[in-house]
Amino acid sequence: MDEKRESRSRSSSPEFSPLAFGEDLAPLPEYKAAGTTALDFSGLLDEPLKLHEDLKSGCGGMLWPAGMVLAKHMLRYHQEKLQTARVLELGAGGGIVGLTIAKGCKIIDHPLYITDMVDMESLMQHNIALNQVDDRVKARILNWGEPLSQEILDYKPDTILAADCVYFEPAFPLLLQTLQDLLALNPSATVFFCFKKRRRADMQFLKSARKAFKVTEIEDEDRPIFTREGLFLYAFTKK
Repeated sequence: MDEKRESRSRSSSPEFSPLAFGEDLAPLPEYKAAGTTALDFSGLLDEPLKLHEDLKSGCGGMLWPAGMVLAKHMLRYHQEKLQTARVLELGAGGGIVGLTIAKGCKIIDHPLYITDMVDMESLMQHNIALNQVDDRVKARILNWGEPLSQEILDYKPDTILAADCVYFEPAFPLLLQTLQDLLALNPSATVFFCFKKRRRADMQFLKSARKAFKVTEIEDEDRPIFTREGLFLYAFTKK
């Protein structure tokens, strides 16, 4: 992509709105064989993250584009604040966002939680061990829509990460309920939410989120690039 396209202002690029994309803008990712990828996020990580991908338990075991965008954003703009944050990742899959933070930020006060369904537990644990962050990252089962565990209630996360969680439409109300529960638990928490618009139905979740939370689109120097790929980055906070 040339510099002229990258430097366009938001005001001159109406396609930045997710509502502007057609229903079939982005195809679903192509499945691939299990393997391990090394990521340094353009040099933001001194030691690359090793992420094992494995689809035997479902498509959550692959590397999805919103996870890359959110992980890089957190490293670039929130590294110092994350050192003392209580971080919880929802729908973590292999754990790319949470593990990136664990690798790139000196977390000193609290463990970091990556969570998903039971099918993803072994992959989360594998990637924790692969990156040697067992001392500061915990993998837990968290099913959207169900009551939060006592461990999470006691933890009271203040930084909630959700990347590419808008995928399966029947799960939208469950995800919304869990986000509401987390922001009720800690009203000062912030949800960092990144998704890739693939279907018109995806916007129904965002409309519901705007009714439930204060929703703010987040600035990022890569925004002109990733928005053209149908990726959007928001912060949700309690109204």
